[in-house]
Amino acid sequence: MKKIFILFFTLLSVITSAQIFNPVSWDFSQKQVSDNEIELQFKATIDDGWYLYSQFIGDDGPVPTELTFTSEGGYSLVGNPKEGEPIEEFDPNFDMILKYFKNEAIFTQIVQVSSSEDFNLDGNVYFMVCDEAQCLPPEEVEFSFEIKGVDGGVIVEDTKNTSDEKEGKSMWALFFIAFISGFAALLTPCVFPMIPMTVSFFTKQSKTKAQGIANAIIYGLSIIAIYVALGVGVSSVFGADALNNMATNVYFNIGFFILLIVFAASFLGAFEIQLPSSWTNKSVEAEGKGGLIGIFFMAFTLALVSFSCTGPIVGTLLVEAASGGYMGPIIGMLGFSLAIALPFALFAAFPGWLNSLPQSGGWLNSVKVTLGFLEIALAFKFLSNADLVMQTHWLERELFVAIWIMIFGLLTMYLLGFLKFAHDSDLKYVSVGRLSAAILTGTLTLYMIPGMWGAPLKIINAFPPPMQYSESPYGVGNSQGGNAISAHEEDGQHLGPQGILVFHDYDMGMAYAKKINKPVVLDFTGHACVNCRKMEEQVWSAAHVKNTLANDVVLISLYVDERIDLPKEQQYETTMAGKTKKVKTTGDKWMVLQANSYGTNSQPYYVFLNHDEENLVENANFQDYGTVDLFTDWLNRGLKEFKK
Repeated sequence: MKKIFILFFTLLSVITSAQIFNPVSWDFSQKQVSDNEIELQFKATIDDGWYLYSQFIGDDGPVPTELTFTSEGGYSLVGNPKEGEPIEEFDPNFDMILKYFKNEAIFTQIVQVSSSEDFNLDGNVYFMVCDEAQCLPPEEVEFSFEIKGVDGGVIVEDTKNTSDEKEGKSMWALFFIAFISGFAALLTPCVFPMIPMTVSFFTKQSKTKAQGIANAIIYGLSIIAIYVALGVGVSSVFGADALNNMATNVYFNIGFFILLIVFAASFLGAFEIQLPSSWTNKSVEAEGKGGLIGIFFMAFTLALVSFSCTGPIVGTLLVEAASGGYMGPIIGMLGFSLAIALPFALFAAFPGWLNSLPQSGGWLNSVKVTLGFLEIALAFKFLSNADLVMQTHWLERELFVAIWIMIFGLLTMYLLGFLKFAHDSDLKYVSVGRLSAAILTGTLTLYMIPGMWGAPLKIINAFPPPMQYSESPYGVGNSQGGNAISAHEEDGQHLGPQGILVFHDYDMGMAYAKKINKPVVLDFTGHACVNCRKMEEQVWSAAHVKNTLANDVVLISLYVDERIDLPKEQQYETTMAGKTKKVKTTGDKWMVLQANSYGTNSQPYYVFLNHDEENLVENANFQDYGTVDLFTDWLNRGLKEFKK
């Protein structure tokens, strides 16, 4: 009766929740573009409700689409693969702006043929798809083009859609950051005092109020044009590909770290970054020409004179905008310059508003110093990026958090008047504004301290290295991580989410479960699986769930997107969901195990097994068991069945 009961729930689980998803189909074609060049086209047809990711997305997100060519000789690639125009939106699941395609995606690659003999050009497309509720493990689809030698011409197949890569539509997040940065620059001692000077000039030069307003508008537009031209120049010199590489390249990240430290030192008063005085003098001379040219050079003089304060902010902004490709620096400079230009233009047009401005004074230098501290904090983010890519473990999580605690702790002391820098005025009392800022930075400092003992620090989790990238994964001074952590680590076990020891090999985990007489929980998961992380952070963190997974069962976490190649002798071909599947990586092995044994390829997916590898309860997924109460009940029922 017991076996019939178990079989019933197993079949019910398969019928109601298990399903093999195959939402993308690929078509490959080619066409001639010149005597010795062909265009290869990779067309993905995507089911409704699903989306496929662009080639150009940042780190720590989903898997980007990747084209790999494995054939050697007879051809050369002309440039990088291009793609159609993606949708670009902020994804709250990955906490980043992502580019993706719906319904259809087309990728193209120009190939220059150098062989006089026919040959096959082989390779694969590696991609990942998601819907609103789940992401499927990355999949690899192989392609093979029959290429004729240049003497015999090229096979031409018509295609309806070819497109070049275009920049995304949505850059609002970058624009907003740049706009706020512009207001920060406005409140520095190099810029703020120039507002009344500018207003005085327009008041004296304008014969009528209408003329004053017109001149003020021209002045504001000139400021915008100057900074946007800078963004255009940066994009033109480096190009979209180089700018994308800046966000991920090790050497660029190290260079950004050094650059931001230099900027911070300037803000803290060590020195001033100034342009040659001859540039400013020539610009001032050009102001005397009057008319539109004179107004433009007034704006240009503002940009030159204020460079010692705006330069570090502009430089930092251009670094951050690099991940936006060609349009990133342009949009960044548009937002920055708009924030600078608006107050100058408005006060020049309506000089009576000047009475509402606070007086210049020592508070302006305090803004500079505060920005200097923030520059230092941001600099270590770039250094951390480089360390993560190189896997040197020089800047692990504890050290990063300790540095940020020190930075924001010192900033709090500065705001309260306990620290003083070279250009600071005497602080007779702490203003309400400084006290409010100190409360914020002091609270952040105290909030980060538990991070030294393994706290997740969710508010700033986009900045420090991940929890696993740690010299003491259980937390400083805690070798076992508390009662919820297994007391002994066996061969083949690894530190998993929530400090729980897990196996990443099915056979080793099953053998260990039999050895210690505990049931097995299979965790089919993925490195790029958003719902897996939600389950681990929101459900596994509950005390009872964490204790059960750590001490009452043997947890085997199998990553279906693990790209470690299997030894040649272990690679094979099999059938998965009626299709031939080449098993070449560890992830392929676990993907096939999940699909062929349990009839689904979505993650997370949980299976409760006894020592005979039989299901004890129905299988669990995120949609049906994604709460603490439901998952706890599932674990308890599995334990109860195992003990019978």
